[in-house]
Amino acid sequence: MNTETQKVWNEANLKANSAYMGARRRAVVDPITRLEGHGKIDIFLDEKGDVERAYLQIPELRGFEVFSIGRPAEDMPQITSRICGVCPTAHHMAATKALDDLYKVEPTPTGRKLRELVYNAFMFEDHTLHVYILGGPDFIVGPEAPAAERNVVGVVNKVGVEVGKKVIGIRRRVRQMITDLGGKVIHPVLGLPGGVAKPMDPAKLEEYKQLAKDTLDFALFTLQVFKDIVLKNSDYVKLITSDAFTHKTYYMGLVDDKNKVNFYDGQLRVVDPTGKEYCKFPAQKYRDFIAERTEPWSYIKFCYLKPIGWKGFEDGPQNGVYAVAPLARLNASDGMATPQAQKAYEEYYNTLGGKPVHHTLATHYARVVEIIQAAEKMVQLVNDPDIVGKDIRNIPTEKPSVGIGVVEAPRGTLFHHYETDERGIIKMANLIVATQNNAARIAMSVDKAAKGLIKGGKVSEGLLNKVEMAFRAYDPCFGCATHSLPGSTPLVVSIYNNKRELVDQLVQG
Repeated sequence: MNTETQKVWNEANLKANSAYMGARRRAVVDPITRLEGHGKIDIFLDEKGDVERAYLQIPELRGFEVFSIGRPAEDMPQITSRICGVCPTAHHMAATKALDDLYKVEPTPTGRKLRELVYNAFMFEDHTLHVYILGGPDFIVGPEAPAAERNVVGVVNKVGVEVGKKVIGIRRRVRQMITDLGGKVIHPVLGLPGGVAKPMDPAKLEEYKQLAKDTLDFALFTLQVFKDIVLKNSDYVKLITSDAFTHKTYYMGLVDDKNKVNFYDGQLRVVDPTGKEYCKFPAQKYRDFIAERTEPWSYIKFCYLKPIGWKGFEDGPQNGVYAVAPLARLNASDGMATPQAQKAYEEYYNTLGGKPVHHTLATHYARVVEIIQAAEKMVQLVNDPDIVGKDIRNIPTEKPSVGIGVVEAPRGTLFHHYETDERGIIKMANLIVATQNNAARIAMSVDKAAKGLIKGGKVSEGLLNKVEMAFRAYDPCFGCATHSLPGSTPLVVSIYNNKRELVDQLVQG
């Protein structure tokens, strides 16, 4: 089949599918694309062809909390980094910090700074991946461009081969530094309770200083690219600020002692939908503020603010739904911790009409601001004399009991909580990952986008991609986020009549 024939076939197939879905009053996006993990979107239409309800369903299950039980706590930074090949460094670092807390040991200054260097390098390369490859195609190529073009190849064709080489080249170099310092780039092994496994090779320092400078240049280049391609396009700005992609919820993120954004450490700060501080607490008190619940249509546990309570999937200060990730981190803070990022932060709010910003698609813009801070932190750290120190670890001496660690993963706040016996054997593990923290708002975003975009039964590939953009902005990792309270996967067969009334349900397991 030649290209032209294939094109005609695809168009006809799309029309046929749309007609079929319209007749059934249902549209399905399966699988959803450009994310970590698996999922689908089920959209139910009413008699007029408008959206009655849209569901983001995550049908996969991971059992890390369960099969961590019985393992030595020291294994957790290696076990949990296997949850995801995209965000292993986040799990590794959260687990390592949980071990610090478990054994009541502080890392040495050099140990901590090496951790922070690796972590900011990871934040830089992971955010860059999303901006240019996962989320970027929707803006660089266009949200309604043919699906075959909304990918990295389409991005390269649009921005040019040299820019493509620049993106690939800087990520390759940063990932090589993570490999050098962390042992592995996918499953790092540097973190130990009280510090790190090895010091930096002084012979590599000048190379890393040049790399850090290049990452900052690239970060500022990315900001300009975003301005030129997205902010100068009035249609894109209109889409970003549209009601279909707007939610007024609480926001949470790690901040330092000056309430500046911090990826590695600090206290959790929560602001309400008006931007006013609601609470601030250390990771060890997360259970006082965060609760989890389940829904029958997803293996993800949905988080909410415990003191406020769960009022369903709805906006407003009366409901405990909150958001994490770049948009939330900026909203929950009083600014960025580095000068160039702070300048971009101020411009961000000036451009979008003031603080807080409630537009889900503005998360992409916030992500670019964070790329700048990650690069600036790398520059600061490689120029710190401590970074080549030899005192890299304090040896634990305390008996273990409970350890809780938190970091800001690229996609939001990540908690690791372990309880052990006196030998350090895991008795309980609870992981609240970024996508769990965001799960309620993501579900709301998909539903609202579908209701705002699909009218009169008109369902096109471009419209469905715009619905996907509602979850894609969060950069979700469903492989990390899927949990089941009993740790098992029951088989449930639900039987409905033509009025969608449940008439029978068969359960096995």
